[in-house]
Amino acid sequence: MTAVRVHCEEAERAAALAFDLRALSDDFYDDPFPTYRGLRRWDPVHRCPDDSYFLTRYDDVVTVYADHHAWSSDKRVEFAPKFGTSPLYEHHTTSVVFRDPPDHTRIRRLFAPAFTPKALAALEPRVVRFVDGLLDGAAARGGMDVVDDFAAALPVQLIGDMLGVPQEERGPLRGWSLAILGALEPEPGPERLEVGSRAVEEFKDYLRRLIADRRRRPSTDPGEILSALLAAEDAGDRLTELELLHQCIFLLNAGHETTTNLIANAVVSLLEHPAELARLRAEPALLGTAVEEFLRFQSPNQLGNRRAARDAVIGSVEMLAGTLVTLGIGAANRDPAQFHEPDRLDLARTPNRHLAFITGIHACAGMWLARMEGRVAIGRLVARFPNLRASGRPVRARRARFRVVSSFPVAV
Repeated sequence: MTAVRVHCEEAERAAALAFDLRALSDDFYDDPFPTYRGLRRWDPVHRCPDDSYFLTRYDDVVTVYADHHAWSSDKRVEFAPKFGTSPLYEHHTTSVVFRDPPDHTRIRRLFAPAFTPKALAALEPRVVRFVDGLLDGAAARGGMDVVDDFAAALPVQLIGDMLGVPQEERGPLRGWSLAILGALEPEPGPERLEVGSRAVEEFKDYLRRLIADRRRRPSTDPGEILSALLAAEDAGDRLTELELLHQCIFLLNAGHETTTNLIANAVVSLLEHPAELARLRAEPALLGTAVEEFLRFQSPNQLGNRRAARDAVIGSVEMLAGTLVTLGIGAANRDPAQFHEPDRLDLARTPNRHLAFITGIHACAGMWLARMEGRVAIGRLVARFPNLRASGRPVRARRARFRVVSSFPVAV
């Protein structure tokens, strides 16, 4: 082993042992995967300075997600120091994703009809129309920003339809979502917390008016989930007022963030890997496995969290009840123990048991909707524009929890 290699390994080990999720570098935001690789090798069950743990191995992450009895999603204790009594605390402790059974089961059951195969099949023609309209605009302009004009525009339109938000009132939706989710960063800072709390209050005020209108005038659109939830109330399946408001906010947040990041990262990955782009054009039948590979390669959601409900052991590390763990979804999806050549983009990769939508009882209810949106958007973009090319560099947001492209100009 050369002296240079020894030095590099020592530096990698030292960086892994000193890793602090609350003090991240610009290099990490641009490309977290070298850091994940070092942690997996040298300290896969890493104790952070705040005494929480950061997990980077696939099997360890699956172990935690698979046992909701041992590992709680309830965030009331964890979020109290972070959010205090703010609107953000109310939202993130009421949202279904941060609830344990039986509340999680009850709330999720009410949303399930919106995500059945039959419901998604009915939505697909609408998604095709949205996508084609966005691509028409890009063609007329000769280019677009992949995020603002395409990846973010599609889910905002679709979730707007599902919530019954009039077209002319959809302008604030994306900003509200970004502000509320931005507060989930490991170290959000006071300004981000203030903006996030204000977004929760503004969104709640808007939803109260929208819900009152829907109670008076139920929608006949079979794809609108808000009217369906109100109809379920009449049948005896009630959400509290706060639950109804916050599940609607969560629907926008989850549907917007995941799909936007999936599509934007897919376009970046294709243009950074021209051989795979050519392969997809030559073999359109690869689109299904391609979407799965985009989800693995640049996972839209990079981090998850759980709290030990009882004493537990991960790897050889003993953890007491109450211990907080951060689950490295993006790291697990690059684990060479699970994926052959994990740092290589392979649009035909099979099997591909990635964790982009996590696993267990909290697996994303909208995963098939996101897959369908990704398949339609990416497939039609690639087919429509054979000369698609970057006209600027992709800009990454300073976000660790989500793999966010802020902007990416392309020519068509």
